[in-house]
Amino acid sequence: MARTHRPKRPRRRIPRALVVVGAIVVIAALIAAIAVVGSLVTTLFQTLGARPPAVDTRIVAPDESKAAQAARAGAGDADENAAAEWLSTQPTTYWLTPEIDPVDEVWDRVAHLAAEARDQKAALSIAVYGLPDRDCGNHSAGGLDPDAYREWTGRIGDALRNASDIQKIVVLEPDSIALASSCGSIQDRAGYLRGAVDSIRGTNTWIYLDGGHSSWHPPAEMADLLRATNLLSDVRGVALNVSNYQDTAAEFAYAHALSDQLGGIHAVIDTSRNGAGPAGSEWCNPAGRLVGSPGGSYGDGVVDTNLWIKPPGESDGECNGGPVAGTWWPAAAAELTREQR
Repeated sequence: MARTHRPKRPRRRIPRALVVVGAIVVIAALIAAIAVVGSLVTTLFQTLGARPPAVDTRIVAPDESKAAQAARAGAGDADENAAAEWLSTQPTTYWLTPEIDPVDEVWDRVAHLAAEARDQKAALSIAVYGLPDRDCGNHSAGGLDPDAYREWTGRIGDALRNASDIQKIVVLEPDSIALASSCGSIQDRAGYLRGAVDSIRGTNTWIYLDGGHSSWHPPAEMADLLRATNLLSDVRGVALNVSNYQDTAAEFAYAHALSDQLGGIHAVIDTSRNGAGPAGSEWCNPAGRLVGSPGGSYGDGVVDTNLWIKPPGESDGECNGGPVAGTWWPAAAAELTREQR
């Protein structure tokens, strides 16, 4: 049987331009794949390398703190200027408020603080303080409406996630939970805080809810308030003694009592102004107080560390001769630092 010879099909030549384009597409795809893998590896290492705050944690000394602004202005007497200068160098939590850092500016503020953290080889510590019905109409009354609060905390969270390479400590809404029983708004506040936690959490970000202090609510009562938020599984723990003057030892004991009742939560303790202890039950600008131990001095299995959260030299409110809450008060700064200069 004769073999049939099929005619050969003419060989098509692929235009050189198409070959080049195809090669570029393949190379671009490979580069993109490598970038994705690299990003995943970087995120994995950042996640594995994330460590909670601990003894020796050093936080940023913000260059735009009110102490730093007062030091640059130099408008006080010799003691007041020296106090401002010294306080401006101390690692202290920066308070984000919508009055000073509104929604269209807060991203830039957090980015600037993150850059400072890199320069200072420090952690970033911020207090987020813009809750609707903030401070229940007391000295620090204010805050945002619910929709604006959601947008504001969303911008904060975006900026924090953009700084995944540094450690971030977030003290979320001081006094918000401890005040809730007197404001009658625990469920409303829990809803706002839930939105804030969802917006803010991310890699190497350690969130602490308001835990009051040892002379406010008994541990069982405070534990019930915290439990009612349904947030404890989504945060690191609680912040204690914020803007107050209680002894460090009393706050350690309180932290352990709360942790025992709440399944082992952790805490940070504010020691910015408790160097002379409390002044009885007076919490609003009591006289004769002193700055406390520097942040990063103490910690144990429950207390991650102490920090300076309330900036020394800022008023608690219009009481005992003080100006509006949060305002720089040169005389108070001088008194608080009288043994440091």
